[in-house]
Amino acid sequence: MTEVIDLDAYRPRSAPDLTKHTTPPDTAPPREVLEGGVIPAATTVTAPAAPLWRRTARTVRVVATDPRTRTAARTAARHGAYVAGGAGILAKRTWDGRSAARYERMIRIAEAAGQHETAMEWEERGRQFRAARHQRRMDLLTAPQRVAKGAVVGTATTAGGLLGLGIVLAYAERDVAQVIAPLAFTIDAIRTLVWLASVVWGPALFLAPWAALFGLWNVGRRGQAAPNWALPPVQRSTDGVPITPSIVVTALRDLGIAALRGAIKAMEDNGAAMLGPIRIAGCGVEVDVTLPSGVSTEEVQGRRRKLAENLGRHEHEVFISIPTAARTVRLWIADSGALDEPIGPSPLTIDADMSAAYATGRAPWGQDLRGDAALISLFQRHLLITGLSNQGKTASLRALLLWLVLDPTVQVRIADLKGVGDWRMFDGLATVLIEGPTDDHVIDATEMLEEGVAEMERRLMAPAGTTWDPLILLVDEAQVAFMCPAVGPDKRPYGGVKATSRYFQAARKIHNQGRAVDVLLWQGTQDPTDQNLPKLVREGAHIRASLVLGTESQARMALGDKAIDGGAAPHKLRQGLDKGTVVVAGDGVKLAPGQSSVTIRTHFIDGDTAAEIAERAKARRTGVTTRSAATTGEAADHLADVRTVLGDTERMRTQEVLQRLAELNPGEYREWTFQSLTAVLDEAGCPPYTSGGVRVVALARVREALHARELATESE
Repeated sequence: MTEVIDLDAYRPRSAPDLTKHTTPPDTAPPREVLEGGVIPAATTVTAPAAPLWRRTARTVRVVATDPRTRTAARTAARHGAYVAGGAGILAKRTWDGRSAARYERMIRIAEAAGQHETAMEWEERGRQFRAARHQRRMDLLTAPQRVAKGAVVGTATTAGGLLGLGIVLAYAERDVAQVIAPLAFTIDAIRTLVWLASVVWGPALFLAPWAALFGLWNVGRRGQAAPNWALPPVQRSTDGVPITPSIVVTALRDLGIAALRGAIKAMEDNGAAMLGPIRIAGCGVEVDVTLPSGVSTEEVQGRRRKLAENLGRHEHEVFISIPTAARTVRLWIADSGALDEPIGPSPLTIDADMSAAYATGRAPWGQDLRGDAALISLFQRHLLITGLSNQGKTASLRALLLWLVLDPTVQVRIADLKGVGDWRMFDGLATVLIEGPTDDHVIDATEMLEEGVAEMERRLMAPAGTTWDPLILLVDEAQVAFMCPAVGPDKRPYGGVKATSRYFQAARKIHNQGRAVDVLLWQGTQDPTDQNLPKLVREGAHIRASLVLGTESQARMALGDKAIDGGAAPHKLRQGLDKGTVVVAGDGVKLAPGQSSVTIRTHFIDGDTAAEIAERAKARRTGVTTRSAATTGEAADHLADVRTVLGDTERMRTQEVLQRLAELNPGEYREWTFQSLTAVLDEAGCPPYTSGGVRVVALARVREALHARELATESE
């Protein structure tokens, strides 16, 4: 049988009817005839329904994971815990008040802390409490007789008094009926009170359980009896909360050290005997913690971040050190946010009359974490300061030298192997000032150290008792020197960490004998490794300081294993946020007994202020001629240097050329201007020109000018 199926009846509503738009009605082709059965128009095909259990599970999951459900569950758990906790608190208070448990507990705490006299005092108080309780119980045996006797006497006395009052009223009123008037009034008052009690009793009986629940809830709320997860977010946060013994003990208990947690739970005083007194220390507090047997100080040090979070602080706001006492760690906990506040200005900037004394004075470097002034002695001490780039290393090192040059007897020679002008204010103070990062500058710095070695040997050969002015040899960015590949005429490398390295040998010789004749080496370096800071050189420094570093291994190279094992952690400082904060180990700086390091927030002295301090130092000296790398070397070839900085770039902006020239040879090109560059290029026949609206230098023109100069030289 052949039937016609109307496709329009089964066309999806969202699909367009193409026949109505593409083909005119009079030319529409006949509908195609298909074989099959007729499907009723009302028939629809639907997907099978999901099982009931699956729909129920989906609904339960959606409801259970909804934030409103979690909030409601947390609220219910919190208020329920308040009631249960309040009941427990009241029960404990009642038990403590009715029994000698409080005295027994205090005796155990005193014995655990070794306070035997205090334990005896609590034992005496407990004995007095028991004696008074026994007397009260004995008094209860005779209480019924005394109560009955008191009731009879009281009733008779009251009735007699009322009758006496009635007789007085009857006499005054000339009315015999007034004799019983007071008794009648009293009976009426008692009847009224009974009636009021009968009226109030029902509501009071109904409200009493709710009042009791509210009282328990309030006690639990005040005692924070709910678990932490059920508290509101504001109450769960402990940021800024004052540090108390319970907070410290709880933080230690939750460190995840099983032996420590078990020991605290087993203690009668819940761990209070572990803590020494909490002392105010600068912008924070300090407390010594005596760890129980089986828990090492290293385990606590290794969980510094978790301990800080348990205390409601950031990791950088908690410092762990090891005092002299066995199994003891010293916690310094900063006030929340206090370490992000700047410290005051350096005394060098506010005291124009400040002077320095190399032998007896101490440089005002900054403040320790307690807020006390951090003073450092530089007398006969080699110094090493390390840290990541742009963390304040040069500024921290420069602040020490700015103080020291206020002593006119101090001689200074400086090699700045970064060469961006950070030490330029010492021009006129330093007898040598080398600025630049190239191999030639490393060669000059190496020769400066070798000259220092020669001066040291000359002083060592002098007659006994000869005095010398101190000589400071300072090398900033010393890693450039150790990694320099240049080789001298004698085939010995200038850089490197082997015994053949000239810079390495000069540094070692000064470290070995220099302090005896006041020839000292100060070095600043980045990212210490065995390749850019050899072990023998870094261990030769008496004062070792480190700003923020990336890894613990670098921190050990910078400060040594003893300082790191003792709690020093420059690798825990925050890069970019703790600029100028140094961890100092070694001598020269005052350390607490048993401490191997101290953290100092150094004063920052900007370039302009440093120049002013340097001018004050120059005024205290006779004229000093500074020898720089630019004056000791050969005359710079300006055109060849321009060719060097251009590299393979066909065109380069004049501003960028000036910048690269300054980096190539700061002593020669630091003060160059656009006019200086233009004059040199014009003279060479390759002037800059405008391209795209900016002045540029063409590589081809510079090459042609160099070639023309070579031809002219050959023809001569």
